[in-house]
Amino acid sequence: MNLIDQIMACRLCDDALPFGARPTIQASSISKILISGQAPSLKVHQTGKLFNDHSGVTLREWLGVTEAQFYDPDLFAIVPMAFCYPGKGKSGDLRPPKICAQTWQKPIRAYFRQIHLHILVGQYSQRYYCNNFKSVTQQVQQWPSMLPKCIALPHPSPRNQPWHAKNSWFEQVLVPELKEQIQKLITS
Repeated sequence: MNLIDQIMACRLCDDALPFGARPTIQASSISKILISGQAPSLKVHQTGKLFNDHSGVTLREWLGVTEAQFYDPDLFAIVPMAFCYPGKGKSGDLRPPKICAQTWQKPIRAYFRQIHLHILVGQYSQRYYCNNFKSVTQQVQQWPSMLPKCIALPHPSPRNQPWHAKNSWFEQVLVPELKEQIQKLITS
């Protein structure tokens, strides 16, 4: 069984999850761009399609790609820090269970042969992958020194509107540069 099939068959957290395990991942060994996100939403759990919600619409706008491009696994690998919906908390979805990242993140990184850009969406992927992580804002502000190999983004959730209001530079400066980098990668 290959690695993706192993992940899809994973039931490590089945008993601890409100709707049971339904691992969701999009990956090809030849993916060019890796998106490390948080964990699937309830809608993703129900549909089996990552970023199949308002957050996905926003993320695709930031990247400057069509839905067809975004869901092409040879272009984009979408690998959450946890592969199953963790449940609802007081102010949004619960945090991704750590056992998922501890079990799968290193093997999945080794699976890819030609990732050119690693996009870290939100605090959970940034905490895992970035040394000296202090905050999403601080990590996103470091984008010029992270490119062309990596970039940190805030989570595209509508709940982050206050962050965007305080950080207008993100859409004015970072997003155009990100779109340019993405276009170079997907057309090469």
